[in-house]
Amino acid sequence: MRNLYFIRLIAVVFIAFSSIAGRAQAPSFQPPALSNPDSWSLVLLPDPQSYVKFERNQGILELMTGWISEQIEPLNIGMVLCTGDLVEHNDWLNPNGTQGNQAGKEQWEAVAGAFSRLDGKVPYIAATGNHDYGVKSIEYRRTNYNHYFPVDKNPLSQRLLRDAGIDNEGYPSLTNATYEFMSPHGRKFLFMVLEFAPRDTVLRWALKTINEEKYAEHTVVLLTHSYLNSDSEHIVKEGYPITDGNYGAAVWEKLVKPSKNIQLVFSGHIGKPDDILGHIGFRTDTNAAGKRVQQMVFNAQALGGGWHGNGGDGWLRYLEFLPDGKTIKVRTFSPLFAISPATRQLAWRTAEYDQFMFELD
Repeated sequence: MRNLYFIRLIAVVFIAFSSIAGRAQAPSFQPPALSNPDSWSLVLLPDPQSYVKFERNQGILELMTGWISEQIEPLNIGMVLCTGDLVEHNDWLNPNGTQGNQAGKEQWEAVAGAFSRLDGKVPYIAATGNHDYGVKSIEYRRTNYNHYFPVDKNPLSQRLLRDAGIDNEGYPSLTNATYEFMSPHGRKFLFMVLEFAPRDTVLRWALKTINEEKYAEHTVVLLTHSYLNSDSEHIVKEGYPITDGNYGAAVWEKLVKPSKNIQLVFSGHIGKPDDILGHIGFRTDTNAAGKRVQQMVFNAQALGGGWHGNGGDGWLRYLEFLPDGKTIKVRTFSPLFAISPATRQLAWRTAEYDQFMFELD
């Protein structure tokens, strides 16, 4: 009996030690990497507005664009897209300290400065959101975007520019524009960015443009601010003081559905305090040519403390385009959490809605 007791004791100690050793040998943090060295990637930046409206948060956006700059070669980044609401207050002159402590001019300077880390290094396209117009939220359709993101800000983006639409004041503007991009695998892309709640004239211009013969073989990627809600439904209407805008459902019916070459749509805009699912959505529909249209909404602005927290915990997505020319892997990552060994275990979101694959036709 005594020998049996010692045998059991030794077994318990061995199991306990093995468990501790197993935990100690658990896989360490793995930084982002391509699953195939011949892939290329696209980085999707969610609405930056809450990073720039408080001075204390601006460094997080700088960290994010700095991280992208460092990853251009390792991830073979070919394009960066931003979903809009670059600022929280376009023309606000006297911030109250609660909704923000930076005037509109300071917010624009901060976001333009953060993106300057990418100038001359990788092309990027930034959409305009409702907060990029008016005083606080599209009380009128005038924006400071063109001043802080002029055509020559990033020569690599300018090199890809093909078409410029007309803004509300009748002038050519990058708020409505197309950019032609040839992937390393030979697939021709046309990235189209449209203003917040695009006007009918803009949607007619957009459809006419992508229907031109020179773009017949291109895969069109649409970037616009307001399109899907967190139930992955096309947004029907919102209560902004404009009467000439089209939201997700109308953009689908007037532009995306009748198109023959739009296959990807990216948007932002939505959010719910500290609720991941309130910031994301995904759906697949079919356009007039019978091609699948993959539609993604991704935002993070109310994570990290709600509407007036840290701005979004540094979350971004990168999409890996595999060499087969059709498969895309989505990963959701935070350079903010990854920067410190104390928080690296939080740097990946791996739920099925944050880490998945889809295909292009």
